[in-house]
Amino acid sequence: MQQRSDSFTSVVRSHWLTNPGVFPNAIRRRSGANLVTPGPTPGDFMRPVVMAMAVLTAAGICASVNAQSVVALGHSAPLTGPQAPNGKDNENGARLAIDELNKSGVTVAGQKVTFKLDSEDDQADPKIGVQVAQKLVDSGVIAVLGPYNSGVAIPASRVYNTGGVPMLPVASNPALTKQGFKNIFRIGASDEQLGGTMGQFAAKTLKAKTAAVIDDRTAYGQGVAEQFIKEAKANGIQIVDQQFTNSSATDFLGILTSIKAKNPDVVFFGGYAAQGAPMARQMRARGLRAKLLGGDGICSADMGKVAGDAASIVYCAQGGIALGKTPAGREFLQKYKAAFNTDTQVYAVSYYDGVKLLADAMVKAGTTTDKAKLTAQLAQTNYKGVAGTYSFDENGDLKGAPTTVYVIRNGLPVPYGQ
Repeated sequence: MQQRSDSFTSVVRSHWLTNPGVFPNAIRRRSGANLVTPGPTPGDFMRPVVMAMAVLTAAGICASVNAQSVVALGHSAPLTGPQAPNGKDNENGARLAIDELNKSGVTVAGQKVTFKLDSEDDQADPKIGVQVAQKLVDSGVIAVLGPYNSGVAIPASRVYNTGGVPMLPVASNPALTKQGFKNIFRIGASDEQLGGTMGQFAAKTLKAKTAAVIDDRTAYGQGVAEQFIKEAKANGIQIVDQQFTNSSATDFLGILTSIKAKNPDVVFFGGYAAQGAPMARQMRARGLRAKLLGGDGICSADMGKVAGDAASIVYCAQGGIALGKTPAGREFLQKYKAAFNTDTQVYAVSYYDGVKLLADAMVKAGTTTDKAKLTAQLAQTNYKGVAGTYSFDENGDLKGAPTTVYVIRNGLPVPYGQ
C-alpha cells in the first residue's frame, strides 16, 4: 500500500505544479497596494485528485491487459551420464515446441499464456527420479514430460499420481500404465509394440530360426527383451541362449563368446546405445555373423556415431512414423538441426508433439491451473502431431501406436528398405 500511496501523491504533486490553472479560484487580485492570492477551495483540490485517480486506473487496466500467465511444464530425463544424449534430445524437442508456441501466441480462457520448461536431471536413477518428481510437484508445474527411463518412470509415477500431475513419458515398460493411474499418457510405443515388432521382423523378414537374447536388467531392457522372446517364439524362433549384463557395462566379450558357440541367426539386446554400440563392435571383432536387434534404446544417432562401421549389423524398432517420409517430419528435422546444430536421437519429436498436445488440451479445457480438468481433457484427446495421432486408451497407452524398423546407415537410423 505504501508504494501505491507514494505514486498517488507524486501524481497529485506533479499535476499541481505543472497545471496551476486548474484551480480557478486561485487567482491574483489587487486590493490597494497589496497582492492577495486566496487559497484553493476543497473543490479545487478534488479536480486533480479525480484526474490522478483516472490516470492510475488507466495504467492499472493497461497492465492487466498486457499481463501474461506463465505456465510451467516439468521435464525429467538423464541430462548427465551415459544416457545424457537421449535426455538432452528430449529436452531440445520440448524447448523447440515451447519457443514456437510463445512466438505464435497461445490464449487460454481469454488470457495470453507464456510457457516455460523446468528441466531436471534424474540421472536415469530411480531414487533421484523420485526426488525430481517431488520437486516438480512441489514447484507447481501443470504437467510433466518424461521420465525417459522405465526404471525411473514407474516409481516416479506414484509421486505424480499423488500430486495429481499429468505425465507424458516415453518410458516403454508395460507395467507403467498397468498401475491403475489416470494421470499417465504414454507418448511413445510400449515394449509390447517394440519388442513384438522386432520378433515378427526377425522371423518374417530376416527369416531367423534361432536367436540369443541379452538384456541390461533395467525395467526397459528386461521388458523389451521379454516381449521379443514372446513374439519370436510365437513365430517359430528358438531362443538358444539368454544372457544378462548391466546398464554401465562396456565389455561383453565373455557374453559374446558364449553366444558365438550357439551360432544364433540374430542377437536381441534389451538396453541402450551406450552398451549397444560397444556390443556391436565386439560382435564384429569376435566374428559373430548374427544381426544385432533391439528396441528404441539403440535406435539413435548416438548408436551410429559410437559403433562406427559395426552399426551396419543393427536393426531396431522405434515408435512413430518415419519422419523423413512426411512433409511435417522433414520440416521438423530441418528445424531441429537449425536450432541445435545436431541431428535428433529418438524421441525429440515425441516431446515436441507432447508440448503441443498439452497446449492444445489446455485451450480446450480452458485452464492452465486445474490439473484434474487437464487430465480429463488429455484422456479424450485426438491430437494430430508430427509423429502421428495421439489418442489414448483407458490405461494411457497410445491407440494403434505405429512402429518403424530402422537400420543404421552413415551413422544415422534410416527406415528399413528405404
